[in-house]
Amino acid sequence: MTDAIVKDSNGTPLKDGDSVTLIKDLKVKGTSETIKRGTLVKNIRLTGNLGEIECNTKQVKGLVLKTEFLKKA
Repeated sequence: MTDAIVKDSNGTPLKDGDSVTLIKDLKVKGTSETIKRGTLVKNIRLTGNLGEIECNTKQVKGLVLKTEFLKKA
């Protein structure tokens, strides 16, 4: 793993296990689901990419979200 720091839309560092909140409604590709703004996503996992995290929501499992649409809860 590199020493690069993954940051949310406000520049706050994120780490595995953090909780984040969506700042924008997001449509999920391949499904008819839309995850609403303000949705709390718990227990995130960092990926190898700086701008992405992995998470599970009630609607979709194994979701990858861009950090530009998140803020730390």
